Amino acid sequence: VKAAEVSKSKRLHRQTQPVRLYAKGIFTGFKRGKRNQHERQHLLTIQGVNERKDTDYYLGKRVAYVYKAKTLKNNTRYRVRWGKVVQKHGNTGVVRAVFNRNLPARAFGSQVRVMLYPN
Repeated sequence: VKAAEVSKSKRLHRQTQPVRLYAKGIFTGFKRGKRNQHERQHLLTIQGVNERKDTDYYLGKRVAYVYKAKTLKNNTRYRVRWGKVVQKHGNTGVVRAVFNRNLPARAFGSQVRVMLYPN
């Protein structure tokens, strides 16, 4: 009887891992043609999305680019630029996103967070 009570109390107080409410993505570049580059539309590769039909779920989702700055503002050095997934791009699961301010070119290859909660 005591062993059962001990195991039950351990289960109640065990620390759980926090749940990640975003999908990981990579900012791979800007939409472009042969000669022109359109900095307003950003191409994102989302982890686990490899086909065009898989991108339907992510259309309209919010995207966050989190980066670290030098100066302290609001008691933190981290900043966020918010955007939204607006369209599919090609057949390999890449999507286009528009941000409220365009991402800098140094962000190529860096991680973005595609939020899962705006259904």
